[in-house]
Amino acid sequence: MKKRYKSFIAITFTMLTLCGCTKSNKTIIRMQKLEEGIEKSPTTETELKEAITKYENRIADMQIATGQVGIWYKMLAVRYLDAKMYGEALKYFQKAIQIYPENQNLFYYVGLCAGYMAKASLDFTASGGSSTTDKYNYLKLSESAYRRAIEIEPKYGRALYGLGILYVFELDQSEKAIPHLEKLLSFDTRNFDAMFVLARAYYMTGEYDKSASLYDKIAAQTKSDAKKQEALANKKIVLDASYSK
Repeated sequence: MKKRYKSFIAITFTMLTLCGCTKSNKTIIRMQKLEEGIEKSPTTETELKEAITKYENRIADMQIATGQVGIWYKMLAVRYLDAKMYGEALKYFQKAIQIYPENQNLFYYVGLCAGYMAKASLDFTASGGSSTTDKYNYLKLSESAYRRAIEIEPKYGRALYGLGILYVFELDQSEKAIPHLEKLLSFDTRNFDAMFVLARAYYMTGEYDKSASLYDKIAAQTKSDAKKQEALANKKIVLDASYSK
């Protein structure tokens, strides 16, 4: 019974701390003391040492509890993502990042969800108002999240690819996509999806020779007839654009 009671106190304390409830510090401290058996402020050397040990244990407990909550936030966010509920997923990935701010996967997922939310930013009031601003803000959030993921893990392929897609197809900044996609292909040499996006970026920035050469490489290496035909068709477009200059 005592163990269950202590567990109840620990859970209550954790929820008060993480959820930002309006309980006063005095109430929280009193609950801690009740759990740890500290009924009065320690005065003697022995009492002080005992109090320090008990509160060190409490810190360790809180660390474990907070870490678990962070994992649950991520799990819930992934469930929403799988259900294509990108707004809800975004909220819980943000909560998880507050607990795990050095987790590159969480930032990648934020970038992914924000990209989808940008596509959903329509002017539902038909007022010509905030939809453009909302879309831009989501796109910039997606960009910053991908970039942060790459800062944490420079060879994070999914984030490099996501950033390339964002720059080429959403932000119309193909020149910014090129170094990220080239870096991705330096270690993921047969990533044909990345090759297509990079070839497109070369084309959009007027580097027609590089674009045509990359489409040739795709056609020569891919085992997919559909991708081969797409690459050859795109190469023709590039060469036509080059000849017309």
